[in-house]
Amino acid sequence: MNKIFLLDVDSTLINEEVIDLLAAQAGVSKEVSQITSSAMAGELDFSESLVKRVSLLAGLSITAIAQVQKKITLTNGAADLITALHSRGDIVAVVSGGFTEIISPLLATLKISKFKANSLEIIEGKLTGKVNGEIVDRRAKAEFLKELVALSGIPLSDTVAIGDGANDIDMIQSAGIGVAFCAKPAVVNVADRVINTRDLREVLKVI
Repeated sequence: MNKIFLLDVDSTLINEEVIDLLAAQAGVSKEVSQITSSAMAGELDFSESLVKRVSLLAGLSITAIAQVQKKITLTNGAADLITALHSRGDIVAVVSGGFTEIISPLLATLKISKFKANSLEIIEGKLTGKVNGEIVDRRAKAEFLKELVALSGIPLSDTVAIGDGANDIDMIQSAGIGVAFCAKPAVVNVADRVINTRDLREVLKVI
């Protein structure tokens, strides 16, 4: 039976937190990093924290997006894991509290067509400091998993969700198998499997 694998992006599929890379371009790294840490540890509501962090990016030129894309690095074993899953006929999707504008080229390279992420509002070549549409938070991540189930006909029991932060908890608890990948304690506490080695090929050993 084929499975659905749903991966978080920041600090899971890739090594970085995209919002922190954008913050560096805007010169607000310290302020954004403090909010990010609180959100990932579950001390602050993700949606609220994202609104606060993105507001600090107001006025940043869209040229920063290309700069950030160059700084993104795939987690060890990510490409191998995805290739292996595709070869088995499994569905691989990603869901991110980060931004479509940043990750789209990477996902195209990995041949991942099913994804959900936030979208930065851009007007006249600059970030406005706002997010378009509904924010992809922990609830939205779990809902996306259920959408994939409905579209594919693959039962929820044959799904695997992989993430590291507090906003991944709902999808990890909803999935047939929830995997905490180099994760925060709050995620480890609710996961079915725990991986502490920073290599996504480890997923193949625990599923």
